[in-house]
Amino acid sequence: MLSTIDQTHYRSVMGHLPTGVVALSGITPTAEYPCGLVVGTFQSLSLEPPLVSFSVAHTSTSWPKVRAAGRLCASVLADGQESVCRALSSKQPNKFADIDWSLSEAGSPRIAGAHAWIDCEVTHELDGGDHVIVIARVLQMDAAGDSEPLVFHKGRLGGYREPAVA
Repeated sequence: MLSTIDQTHYRSVMGHLPTGVVALSGITPTAEYPCGLVVGTFQSLSLEPPLVSFSVAHTSTSWPKVRAAGRLCASVLADGQESVCRALSSKQPNKFADIDWSLSEAGSPRIAGAHAWIDCEVTHELDGGDHVIVIARVLQMDAAGDSEPLVFHKGRLGGYREPAVA
């Protein structure tokens, strides 16, 4: 017998798990500007072959546009990039209007100043309830020097801080 979990309670409890904030972006050859969205479910999946996974709500209007690009860049946002998160979470047509980005070698928009970036290609999409679970093959990746990641925890965005050493 399945138990019924109140959605508000579910979000409250799961909000205690801090997550990284990742911008997914792509650009199709006919697009005027890049498309993108933010996920908090991005993680490594496999070393051999190198795979990552993330999930996107079925109601997302941005994911079909990013998927259509074929390849995408996952930019792990850095502490201080809250404005990038807000822009990519908006409904405005050109979410990249005020975002500094460049085209990666794989042809995807890479967010300037990101904590890390992963260029990848979607290989599978699986049903995940009200979300689609996406598996993508890693093409290229790298990390920035000394930046700290942007973190989402208990409904708030903020930076991760290394614990003080006694």
